[in-house]
Amino acid sequence: MTVHIDVARTIATINPALHGHFVEFLGECIDGGIWVGPESTVPNTGGVRTAVLEALRELEPPIIRFPGGCYADTYHWRDGIGPREQRPTTFNENFGTFELDDHGFGTDEFLQLCETVGAEAWLNVNTMSGSVAEMRDWMEYVNREQGTSLAAERAANGHAAPYDVRRWGIGNEPWAGGGTMTAQGYAELYRAYASAMPRFTADILEPSRVLPIAAGPDGNKPLERVRWTQDFFAALAEYRVPPLGGYDLHFYNWNIGHDGDTSETFEREGWDRLIAGSLELEEVILEQHRLVREGLTALPAPESDFFTAEPTIDLVVGEWGNWHGDAFAARPALRQQVTMRDAITTALTLDVLQRNADKVSMACNAQLVNVLNALLLTEGEHTVRTANFDVFMMYKAHRGAQALEVSGAPDGVHVFASLSEDGALTIDLVNADLDGARKVELSFAVPTELLEIETLAADEPTACNTVERPDPIRRSVSRLDRAAATAHGVTLPAGSVSVLRARAVGA
Repeated sequence: MTVHIDVARTIATINPALHGHFVEFLGECIDGGIWVGPESTVPNTGGVRTAVLEALRELEPPIIRFPGGCYADTYHWRDGIGPREQRPTTFNENFGTFELDDHGFGTDEFLQLCETVGAEAWLNVNTMSGSVAEMRDWMEYVNREQGTSLAAERAANGHAAPYDVRRWGIGNEPWAGGGTMTAQGYAELYRAYASAMPRFTADILEPSRVLPIAAGPDGNKPLERVRWTQDFFAALAEYRVPPLGGYDLHFYNWNIGHDGDTSETFEREGWDRLIAGSLELEEVILEQHRLVREGLTALPAPESDFFTAEPTIDLVVGEWGNWHGDAFAARPALRQQVTMRDAITTALTLDVLQRNADKVSMACNAQLVNVLNALLLTEGEHTVRTANFDVFMMYKAHRGAQALEVSGAPDGVHVFASLSEDGALTIDLVNADLDGARKVELSFAVPTELLEIETLAADEPTACNTVERPDPIRRSVSRLDRAAATAHGVTLPAGSVSVLRARAVGA
């Protein structure tokens, strides 16, 4: 079967925030992973593990979400500011972490890390054990430019300028560990928090500089997720509508309940099952986008034109990734290895998100370091870049480009393409078939040059990068230099991710 690509058939601009990440005080994602402290023997830069910092500078993550996740709804931001020797020590039970928490890495450390690597910050506020007043104080500390007491406290802690954080999540997973709430109950809570957010504007007619992000449904519950979204928007439709910024759907590619199938050991059946599971996210996005649009349409029209605007809200995927059953028993908590199987599903998930760039604006892989679908694994002084790191690096060219419609593909091969402003054409070719190499025929609407192909593959599907063997899965680049034509053939290794760089010369 031939794959057809037409640079004139665009879908939408790919928001770079679709390549976002998530860090949480869970296991050794932050403590022991990102953060080792300035007194550590592990090479560090101001307490941040230097190897992690160097990797993030290369990755240039567009957005990072913090401090959770489940941890957010037990986190009090004041525990993590000021002189570290004066910060309280608490106990972290988050998903079986079961460790003392000295709060060495807090608001300033996180936001300054974001500044260093060029990432936008998404902060999640505590709505279960916190309060509206606590949220307002945190926002004032982070964002207030004028010389309030909280702004002065931030300056005293080393950052005179405001951080200007725009995205604020209101709670996390309130349908489960965030309070086991009903959608209606959460909607009432959301009203209070969203309405109380400082605007940080100089004019009452200016749009607010902050975006409240509502907690959307558990994407893995087909019945509950529909009801949650319907009930949430129905509750908002009663009386006046609060500020709306984003609607945060979570979806994990669960791999549990299968004997002998772990993050490092699996058979062909387990490979196929996980590949299929990653593609389910597309159905969830299409469904939730429709429900959100229906919910917005049903919101009441205001009785006055004063301070009113048509309500809009972005669909986001705040957490996604593979979750293998053996992670539940892992120590540190939720640590799992990343094989070629995970790299394939990571690539396919990014393609789903990019292909639906007209429906979803932001997404965060869970999590960045040492937990679940990680890009980096640390062990003592060592830092290993997983195969997922390579996938994200290979896909960077899609950020800000136009997603293109693609038709046709042989079974087991998945194709996505985008066109950047400078005319560069980037084509993802994922061969999810383990049986052998596959040749793909590409058809272009206009003559197109093939420049190079970058490929990520492994000798075995269970291969992974470790401290002892850090590079068995690494991307490689081959020059093609094929003259402009409307048809080209490309051969893809079995179980591989390839990114083709091309240029349409007849557009």
